[in-house]
Amino acid sequence: MKAEIYKYFFTLLLLNTISLTASSQDIHFSQFFETPLLRNPALAGIFSGDFRAQTVYRNQWNSVTNPYQTVSINAEYKLPIGRGNDFITLGGQVLYDKAGAIALSTTYALPALNYHKSLSSDRNMYLSLGMMGGWVQRRLDRSKMTTNSQYGPVGYSIGSADGETFNKTSYSYFDGSVGMSLNTQIGENTDNNIFIGLAYHHFNKAPKISFYGNPNYEMIPKWVASTGIKMNVNSYSYLTLHADYSIQGTFKEAIAGALYSWKLDDMDDPKYVLHAGAFIRWKDALIPVVKIEIKPLSISASYDANLSQLTAGSKGRGGFELALTYQKYVNRNNRMESTLCPKF
Repeated sequence: MKAEIYKYFFTLLLLNTISLTASSQDIHFSQFFETPLLRNPALAGIFSGDFRAQTVYRNQWNSVTNPYQTVSINAEYKLPIGRGNDFITLGGQVLYDKAGAIALSTTYALPALNYHKSLSSDRNMYLSLGMMGGWVQRRLDRSKMTTNSQYGPVGYSIGSADGETFNKTSYSYFDGSVGMSLNTQIGENTDNNIFIGLAYHHFNKAPKISFYGNPNYEMIPKWVASTGIKMNVNSYSYLTLHADYSIQGTFKEAIAGALYSWKLDDMDDPKYVLHAGAFIRWKDALIPVVKIEIKPLSISASYDANLSQLTAGSKGRGGFELALTYQKYVNRNNRMESTLCPKF
């Protein structure tokens, strides 16, 4: 009975999203460290190398209702600028999200630009300012909707009007984000690094984000504070910590955790690296993560063990994620290898 109640709750929640889109949370991933542009456009380019492409697939709430499926693809390319150690990063984020029985989907195409200003001539220390903005489209399949208006004394009436007043099944809008970050080497070891960042998403507020065309609905801006630390433990292992704290209207989310990494061959330039760890989304989920690098490729998998009040309905099952990353120096003889550059 409780499981059925939760299924009904999720159906109502999804239908409510149609008319109150501005009250919903943004897309998010448990492997948020594999989607840097979603965290903060000023985190673009903060990696070892000069080109990176990543994709993440998420499947959520499969045990409760029709699964929510989300795909992210992002790419970054770093270029030197001027005569110093400054760089720019050109990048972009493409997202596709599909939710529930009525196939409510959202597609994002968001180019990004990040400028890295060197703050030191003899160590890795950069202040970065990034911007990201582009086109977003939402649509639904009205033929899959069922509403109270379609039920009568004898039950559901196939083909009857759904009673809703909206005419369009899709709408588009422009979305924009801006952020800053500081990343620096810790001590004399170039492998030890830390970054902090702050981003402001949906700064334009995107009015009229409603299938009903209601001008009173607009996207709620979101603040995201991010940090990460990478520290050597010994010659063959290191520890990486990541944390994000987000505020969007009345919604707040805190997620943090760590990965312990073992170099499986060369300690100075390993090709094979194994990572394992866990993250926790506060009051929501425990997320074990396993990642293997076979440079220039890496693949990671995670699973959300649900800890929230929805545990009874979800039976503890949350979301599965799979991520693939390609990261390398395009030309090891270029300036990117011989001078300082943002990395993590």
